[in-house]
Amino acid sequence: MGYLSSGLDESNQQSNSVLRSGREILLQAFNWESHKHDWWRNLEGKVPDIAKSGFTSAWLPPATHSFSPEGYLPQNLYSLNSSYGSEHLLRALLQKMKQYKVRAMADIVINHRVGTTQGHGGVYNRYDGIPLSWDEHAVTSCTGGLGNRSTGDNFHGVPNIDHSQHFVRKDITAWLQWLRDNVGFEDFRFDFARGYAPKYVKEYIKGAKPIFSVGEYWDSCNYHDNGLDYNQDSHRQRIINWIDATGQLSAAFDFTTKGILQEAVKGAYWRLRDPQGKPPGVMGWWPSRAVTFIDNHDTGSTQAHWPFPSDHIIEGYVYILTHPGIPSVFYDHFYDWDHSIHDQIVKLMDIRKQQDIHSRSSIRILEAQPNLYSAMIGEKVCMKIGDGSWSPAGREWTLATCGHRYAVWQK
Repeated sequence: MGYLSSGLDESNQQSNSVLRSGREILLQAFNWESHKHDWWRNLEGKVPDIAKSGFTSAWLPPATHSFSPEGYLPQNLYSLNSSYGSEHLLRALLQKMKQYKVRAMADIVINHRVGTTQGHGGVYNRYDGIPLSWDEHAVTSCTGGLGNRSTGDNFHGVPNIDHSQHFVRKDITAWLQWLRDNVGFEDFRFDFARGYAPKYVKEYIKGAKPIFSVGEYWDSCNYHDNGLDYNQDSHRQRIINWIDATGQLSAAFDFTTKGILQEAVKGAYWRLRDPQGKPPGVMGWWPSRAVTFIDNHDTGSTQAHWPFPSDHIIEGYVYILTHPGIPSVFYDHFYDWDHSIHDQIVKLMDIRKQQDIHSRSSIRILEAQPNLYSAMIGEKVCMKIGDGSWSPAGREWTLATCGHRYAVWQK
């Protein structure tokens, strides 16, 4: 098997009980346009439905003051007045989520930060007059500061934060603790995790103690002239190396599974079985740390950098919601597409819960042909997607749900 972790056996990895039980289902509770729609108030009205549907955690857009309305160019990290709504409305939303036992996931944007004043070299690389008032030494030398070189990839156009500086890490840890203890965010999503060394993520998680963390380690899948390579082992290994280097404290979004799945549904379902007979994404090697998803605010929404084929969305959800890993559902599909998609997703979530499919469930892939994929998950669920006809042998199986190009059976 390709994947080798330097770490411990999973059963004795600390982390926490929720991660250990692996029964998370996440909702990405926004898209690229959400800042235009009085968002905190909108979400507050949806909390009962989010809870009833079975989501354990809702990932909210960046809640702090930002130069861009979407929140990804932060400046004053301690100001919770954003284009999504006021601090008052945010705290009301988090209070309601707590009441309904849905954890709030904060979008942690700490790779880069917009300066307030011009410093060294005439660049806006100082943070004067606001909390976390850093000077040019907090900015990497490769993006116009007086700090060290970046420990990761550059996010161009804005000052990148130098996490190798002790004062920077101390301040960021204190801010994360404030988000956790004072504001009430229980989970973290680390934005642009390629931008700084994963050992810093480890330090921040240890310092702030979120219940659950996931990193956005997004780089390109392996392509050649004829499109996507069948073998994506080096791609998933890079994500796994990142998880490992966080001390195994953070999960990661399974970009490998997304890349393969959205090619597979176009009539190449054979891609969904790797040469060892396992699922071909991060989920196939380290499912308890793989957050599977179909689209997010970057890949889909109005940005559409890498969208899942829209007429195959439900097959994508059948795959991730019946399989090991930690599935994440995108707001647009759940609330903005037609009601039947919402209801089909809820039905799949119900089956996952009733049959106790979790992040480490066993999986046996039964068919992986051009027009058909089928698998047995645990001992009590079978599923198929694609045009090919298939059903499990044996009278103990009953149809749990079905729809266009998919069916799920249970014992």
